[in-house]
Amino acid sequence: MHKWVALGLLSCLAVAGAGWILSAPKPVIASTAPALEQGGDAGRGKLFFDVGGCASCHATPGQDDRLKLGGGLELKSPFGTFIAPNISSHKSDGIGGWKVADLVNAMQAGVSPSGEHYYPAFPYTTYAKAQVEDIRDLMAYLRTLPPVAGKAPAHRIGFPFNIRRGLGLWKLASLNPRPLTPDSQQSAEWNRGRYLTEAFGHCAECHSARDFKGTIIADFRYAGGPDMEGANWVPNITQHKDGVAEWSAKDIAWMLKSGDTPDGDVVGGSMKSVVKNMAELPDADRNAIAAYVKALPERASPPKPAKK
Repeated sequence: MHKWVALGLLSCLAVAGAGWILSAPKPVIASTAPALEQGGDAGRGKLFFDVGGCASCHATPGQDDRLKLGGGLELKSPFGTFIAPNISSHKSDGIGGWKVADLVNAMQAGVSPSGEHYYPAFPYTTYAKAQVEDIRDLMAYLRTLPPVAGKAPAHRIGFPFNIRRGLGLWKLASLNPRPLTPDSQQSAEWNRGRYLTEAFGHCAECHSARDFKGTIIADFRYAGGPDMEGANWVPNITQHKDGVAEWSAKDIAWMLKSGDTPDGDVVGGSMKSVVKNMAELPDADRNAIAAYVKALPERASPPKPAKK
């Protein structure tokens, strides 16, 4: 009996040890990598700032300056309420003390400078596809923005989701930190649109249904579904009849610039903020995004829950 108890304890320790190792935060680049601090084009970085929607989440609520990135926006979800942090150039309250490598690890691995997992309310599952050089340019732009004093409040998350270490196991199934490479079978415009959409624009993060783990369901990628709060329905943007099959690429590009839809309506909800960001892009980049979205494969939307 004692032997069986000992074996059981050893097995539990082995499983716990394996889980601890597998769940460890895994940066993609050494924080001491000095080469990344050389160069950086703030002008290019602004483009990635806009297409990535940084201002939509991180601008301080209650003021009109989209470049005051003091955080504080509440993002509600089934897992709790996440609070967007201060990413201004403030040395202590924001990310003014970060190195470029710190931003790379945050965006590609969801790992903080202190070695903790970030929650995927910060869409690093998308940003993981970005090129390191583009993240360096983004940091160059962020460093030009004004410092904002004050830290955002802590997330409001209950057990067990407040145990950050568990995110390491979630990442094994849901995170693939591999930058996109061009598809030689596609046009330059399609490849540009794909990169902006899939590596920075994170359109799929909102326009896709998710499973119980919060991971995007492949069969419903871009096919719409409930938002994270469960209060609204995000539209299908594939070529399905319930999506944008009747829209032209020109219609999509114009909507991204103006907010106007081809049926005479205007976008609402969080899409208003997306349009404000996308309107900052050059026409060529909006056209490229539109070309990529127009080429998305047709997918049916998930079934809507019955009305009560």
